[in-house]
Amino acid sequence: METDVNYLLHRQQMALIRAQGSQSEQGKAAYEGLARGYASRIDAYRQANQRMILPAH
Repeated sequence: METDVNYLLHRQQMALIRAQGSQSEQGKAAYEGLARGYASRIDAYRQANQRMILPAH
């Protein structure tokens, strides 16, 4: 199954927004953990597809 990087980026942003608005430290930490998880998946996607990126001149 192919990764939808836009979905991952959206989910990461939503987790960061929810972390920022969280009323509790536990909630904030949980949402920040989710955001880090999405960031890891985004980085893995970018590394796997780096060969398809053409350098700018």
